Amino acid sequence: MPVDLSVEIAGLRLANPVLAASGTFGYGLEFAHLVDLNCLGGIVVKGLSLEPMEGAPAPRVCETPSGMLNAIGLQNIGVRAFVAEKLPKLRAYHTAVVANVFGTTVEEYCEVLRILEDAEGLAAYELNISCPNVKKGGLQFGSEPGMAAEVVETAKHAICRRRLWVKLSPLVSDIGAMARAVAEAGADALTIANTYPAMCLDVDSRHSRIASSSGGLSGPAIRPITLRLVYEASKAVKTPILGLGGIEKADDALEYFLAGASAVQVGTAHFADPRASERLVKSLAGRCEGLSINKISEIRGGFSP
Repeated sequence: MPVDLSVEIAGLRLANPVLAASGTFGYGLEFAHLVDLNCLGGIVVKGLSLEPMEGAPAPRVCETPSGMLNAIGLQNIGVRAFVAEKLPKLRAYHTAVVANVFGTTVEEYCEVLRILEDAEGLAAYELNISCPNVKKGGLQFGSEPGMAAEVVETAKHAICRRRLWVKLSPLVSDIGAMARAVAEAGADALTIANTYPAMCLDVDSRHSRIASSSGGLSGPAIRPITLRLVYEASKAVKTPILGLGGIEKADDALEYFLAGASAVQVGTAHFADPRASERLVKSLAGRCEGLSINKISEIRGGFSP
């Protein structure tokens, strides 16, 4: 019998547990000529704001040992243009489409969600709370459990059609406390985690290797750190978790499942191989067969200290 790769995330059934992460796969359509989008468990589209954003100046990315530094600046076409131009084309595919949402105030988050609520073709929302709250001096929504709970609870009341995933920042002293706070506020699933603040300098020019002085570190270098966050969060809550950080091959994904994740998202690997997610789905099935795993969901949380 073929391996059953299907998983369920808060009532949303996915054909397999591999999703393309937000910000690394565009709106999905840019990869359609290279990747069979229907092979993926889902696509989390580029973060959507209330108004279009130009993003940070170039250069925006640079390679680091076992990873990548980026400062894209959340460039996007805005939620209204996404609904009008991108979403109708995405509806032609069978894969789940998840809208990543961000804002600088609670009101902005909710307005973006209200616009998406009227649109067809979305499976869930992913709330990016690693954004500065301008009403509170630029502190990140995801830096303190009370602030995170406030935006999640308000966002939850603004929607009724779809599930709400919450993407957590790794920059917290207690990921378990943060996971509990947003779960109690209404999060249906957690994405763990966002990138890690870092910098990379050019010794010859004495300048940053990207236009910004710092950016977000991603790639294989962060996988062991994020794996621990997933494990700690899974012990704190029963809420489904999507692991994200440095996943390139089947065993990377299996590590996250053993640590407690129900699904994974692939990000940086797409910059080296646009078909990374599609290849992962196929290799994951083969690896499971070799390990006599008949149903991928059965190994979730199987790590024994």
